[in-house]
Amino acid sequence: MIETEKLTARRAAAVATSAATTHPLYIARASGAELWDVDGRRYVDFAAGIAVLNLGHGHPAVRAAIEAQLAAYAHVAFPVNGYEPYIAVCEALNARAPFADARSALFTTGAEAVENAIKVARIATARLGVIAFSGAFHGRTQLAAALSGKIAPLRTGVQPLLQGVVHAPFPGHGTDTEGALASLDEIFHAALAPDQTAAIIIEPVQGEGGFVAAPREFMLALRRLCDAHGIVLIADEIQSGFGRTGRFFAIEHHDIEPDIIAVGKAIGGGLPLAGIVGRAALMNAASPGALGGTFAGNPVSCASALAVFDTIEREGLMARAEHIGAVMRNRIERARTEPGFTAIGAVRQNGAMVAFDVVDAPGRISPARTAEIAARARELGVLFLPCGYRSSTIRLSAPLTIDDALLDEGIGHLLAATRAPVTADEPA
Repeated sequence: MIETEKLTARRAAAVATSAATTHPLYIARASGAELWDVDGRRYVDFAAGIAVLNLGHGHPAVRAAIEAQLAAYAHVAFPVNGYEPYIAVCEALNARAPFADARSALFTTGAEAVENAIKVARIATARLGVIAFSGAFHGRTQLAAALSGKIAPLRTGVQPLLQGVVHAPFPGHGTDTEGALASLDEIFHAALAPDQTAAIIIEPVQGEGGFVAAPREFMLALRRLCDAHGIVLIADEIQSGFGRTGRFFAIEHHDIEPDIIAVGKAIGGGLPLAGIVGRAALMNAASPGALGGTFAGNPVSCASALAVFDTIEREGLMARAEHIGAVMRNRIERARTEPGFTAIGAVRQNGAMVAFDVVDAPGRISPARTAEIAARARELGVLFLPCGYRSSTIRLSAPLTIDDALLDEGIGHLLAATRAPVTADEPA
């Protein structure tokens, strides 16, 4: 603990407390689905950098692509002059888009991607209004935070209320598809008329919201609603994209076409990269220079992204995501039937996006118990992140390259952390 204690002291003296970290440790090295901290302790990684490292830590293809690009040039700025890696990533995104005649633009963070998706929709429709959903997470910048449908900790102490942003209930957070659609109808009559609405933005599978998937019938109804009123349908795939759910984009499970997809996290293979891919008529509505940024589509990040696209296909990682998720879910569901696992509530799986609610003995969700389990699991040797609309969900986002032995080890540590201690009058 010596090095950890030293870094904790340095952090307290240098880093703002608002820049928080879930686990009080410091990583020294990483490989595949394993991490080692500065004091030599090893962990199985079920967080993957918040679903960034779908290919794991230090994948050889990613590392080779980064090294080759660094040898050529690291930065020239796309607003100044173009370069082939940027174009190639846009071509790859366009080819993967679930709609024809696509165009793309690249950015640095997921929040930037979301803000620019809204910007494109507002320019193309000449409307201001945007509808987002309860439980959503779209980023920490001003507009992205205003779109996010959860207060703590993102909006604690600040109200990022921007004109034209309205929230609707997400089906799964206290309502069903019928109720959610009725709420949208109420919004259109009481708060934001359809002809004032530029976009509806939705995560096909909510990330911070607890890995809750939008029902297929709800997504189909949204598509019909947007078509009827000329509203842009934006799918935020920043956490659910790039094979995580067993499809390249989670929205493909619904067999509908959004108008714009926001991407980030896993696209860069561990380097900062994000983007939007949308229908050409929308993407080309903004004036030249309206989209971009100094580091947007950095060439080294683009080179890494091209390796990600190739490796997902070459190594069959979408099918692997289904396998990983099925193994996790089956083990957790089986544990629920055994004595001592009363903390495990509802289990959800969308490919390798696996989560379960944590409950106390009477079956009520328990944020405090969720945090306790995460801490106990860390001590046993596996890292994951709590999340959820009410911070009572454990989410598991293992790298899609994790082998079965490490997967089994990590699940074992998780279940050991979840099991209640044996009492004196309870059989062992």
